[in-house]
Amino acid sequence: MILSVRRLAACCALGTALAGCGGPGLPHTTGAESPTAPPAASPAAPAATADAQPPPPTLAPGPEGQAPVFEHGPRGGGKTVALTFDTDMTADQGPRAASGERFDNPELIGTLRRLKVPSTVFMTGRWAEEYPDQARSIGADPLFEVANHSYSHHAYTARCYGLPTLAPQRMRADVDRAFAAFRAAGVARTVPYFRFPGGCYDRTALRAIAGSGVTAVQWDVVGGDAFATDPDAVAREVLRGVRPGSVVVLHCTRSAAPATERALRTVVPELRERGYRFVRVSELIRASDQGGRGQGAG
Repeated sequence: MILSVRRLAACCALGTALAGCGGPGLPHTTGAESPTAPPAASPAAPAATADAQPPPPTLAPGPEGQAPVFEHGPRGGGKTVALTFDTDMTADQGPRAASGERFDNPELIGTLRRLKVPSTVFMTGRWAEEYPDQARSIGADPLFEVANHSYSHHAYTARCYGLPTLAPQRMRADVDRAFAAFRAAGVARTVPYFRFPGGCYDRTALRAIAGSGVTAVQWDVVGGDAFATDPDAVAREVLRGVRPGSVVVLHCTRSAAPATERALRTVVPELRERGYRFVRVSELIRASDQGGRGQGAG
């Protein structure tokens, strides 16, 4: 997997405070699992819509039936880039939200709409429960696609930046629980893509979620926006890393990524000036599946 551990270490050390970053796991003390039981497993695929859009593409299963992993699109398929935004919220952060902490970022979504930037939003089920109107609005907007970032951002490996850890037998149920939360919030369309909390996964995790029919989506560009306060620094990180076919990981959580919206005001026009076209992850996966590129084994 192509990413920089050094750039992630600072934000991931605070993962238990607000799990809002990604990368390969580091040692930690395993925490408790989600205190509430998930509902029965449900299909990850989105329901059919009236406009008869083609189903979102997925990659073929990996070795031993593991869920496939996608990191970036074809490098030679034109100057395309996918901006992705994680909406992180854990099961126990309700009191913090009730006291005024904002885990949403409507200004960021508004900027993406104003600049007409297609994007993929990796949503936690807990976030959709906290902000159902926003979840529903994002899901109804054809500019965006809603993907799965787990129910409450608990880790899928035993070593992942101090995040509480799910047992393997609970992992698929956690994925399905998030999709169920999206439906309960009224999200009309979802795509069968999943991003591991913290970006941490192993073969056990890939086997555990395979039955949900999802493609695991990682990235090759770390925006470095988690807990960053300098939008220029975030913009530099993105612009320095983007290559044709890149997947950029950023966040849509105001309290933990306050500089992201302002950074986008620099990133979007600059990448367009360089000749890049913004696409959703589904377009990169479709191009990769056709070209046989972009899939990683982790």
